Amino acid sequence: MASTSDYAASFGFVDADSDGLISAQEYADLIHRMGDPCTEAQARQAIEAMDQDGDGLITLEEFAAYMSDQGE
Repeated sequence: MASTSDYAASFGFVDADSDGLISAQEYADLIHRMGDPCTEAQARQAIEAMDQDGDGLITLEEFAAYMSDQGE
């Protein structure tokens, strides 16, 4: 499994307010900046897929775990 440092730069790009968490709004904003549509429901669904503790926010650890799993 990759370490969190392997994903820190990507995480920081999505974490627009630099609070150490990715919210559904930050995720949706990123998708919009990339030129794709993203509804609030789609953003929440994406966050839920990564959210291990159910708080509705993504930590660097959750992000790294999810991204590592996607590569397997």
